[in-house]
Amino acid sequence: MFSQYKFINLLQFLLDNLLLIFSFLLVTVILGKPIPNELINNHYFLLSCLIIVWFFSSHSIKLYDDFRSRNLTIELIAVFKNVSIQFISAIIVLYLLDEIFLSKTFSFIYAAVLFFFLAAQKYFFRKTLYLLRKKGRNLRNVLIIGAGGVGKNFYDLLKDNPQFGYHITGFLDNEKKAYLNGQYLGEIKDLEEVLLKKIIDKVVIALPYYAADQIEEVTRVCDRYTKRVIIIPDYLRFVSNRYHISMFGRFPVINVREDKLNEYHWRFVKRIFDITLSLFVVLFVLSWLVPLIAFAIKISSPGPIFFKQERWGRNNRKFIAYKFRSMHVRNEEGTYQQATKNDHRITKIGRILRKTNIDELPQFFNVLKGDMSVVGPRPHPTSLNLESKEKIDLYMVRHFVKPGVSGWAQVNGFRGETKNEELMKKRVGYDLWYIENWSVWLDVQIIFLTIWAMIVGDPNAY
Repeated sequence: MFSQYKFINLLQFLLDNLLLIFSFLLVTVILGKPIPNELINNHYFLLSCLIIVWFFSSHSIKLYDDFRSRNLTIELIAVFKNVSIQFISAIIVLYLLDEIFLSKTFSFIYAAVLFFFLAAQKYFFRKTLYLLRKKGRNLRNVLIIGAGGVGKNFYDLLKDNPQFGYHITGFLDNEKKAYLNGQYLGEIKDLEEVLLKKIIDKVVIALPYYAADQIEEVTRVCDRYTKRVIIIPDYLRFVSNRYHISMFGRFPVINVREDKLNEYHWRFVKRIFDITLSLFVVLFVLSWLVPLIAFAIKISSPGPIFFKQERWGRNNRKFIAYKFRSMHVRNEEGTYQQATKNDHRITKIGRILRKTNIDELPQFFNVLKGDMSVVGPRPHPTSLNLESKEKIDLYMVRHFVKPGVSGWAQVNGFRGETKNEELMKKRVGYDLWYIENWSVWLDVQIIFLTIWAMIVGDPNAY
């Protein structure tokens, strides 16, 4: 957002690369073997590959984007992801080079050492930056034009994050607000006088979209006094956190909601991932598990092995989802009713299937058919969709992507019964976050968390 941000991000990137090179050389020394002359070129090639991989992976995972607005834990998770990619890349390159001098031990030690140094660097960098800001060093004085909701929210953001390095000089607004606590400096027409009396580095315009004339006048005055201006568009309250600005001919346009899976090449990548994993599950798990589950279901209660139900998929396209039947047939027919704790409709084998999520495994056939994805928002029955779309804001945005066998909401504890509207809102919130932040790595994380939940059990699964 500010040029100062770009400098700090660049500094972080350079420090990380220096630590990468240092870690690589240190591990070579730790192994205690002199590198034969004929293999030196291989080592330089491996190091070059790791630097290039770091460049692309760090930008893909957005390690350096707005790092000050994220806490240390979030940043360390991003670092761990990048180091994991380094580990895998080292193994692949060593294999392709048929390198026998450096064993796979090198990759393990390199990844561990690199993560240690990077984590320490991130911690001390944040501490140093925070202490400098706290002592008033390298601060930028900001004047906010507009004390409405947008201006107040921006003020709260800077106040709650002193490490950003911005000092709020005050507000100018045509109406004095009680909550400004002495920071009201006058009306907007007093801007010129304020710029003469006070040291201002940045002027932030937070006026409503209909105040175009005032915005134009403010920018004109700031240009005359060589003050840099930042405009916070009031209409951004209508867009998601992942909006996108592009040009349509000569017109700048804003895509209110931008997600990677709206792009064909990313959908192709996800589809290949889905097919690969689903074929593995079908061939090596369901091939022997289905007969066993089928036998257990049949002796538990009369009726079909599979339960079929209409669900909604991407772009509201209806499809039939498959599950292992976990309830008595007479109760599964007719009007939809969510399963509840100690539900008498659930069979004995059904309780085991539902508790371990095994009842959902037939949906891998839905994945192969293209109706679903391995990971995505869970598909809901038609009646629940019709009910929820009228009550929950942004509920239907879930259908911008294919539904999943498992999802971000589910691994965060929101699965099964939604007892009230608030629970559904929270579930939808997790689904929207997934859509806006999707990556292959995130899918892999969710898959491992799902497997872990199957092993230890989910208290919300019944």
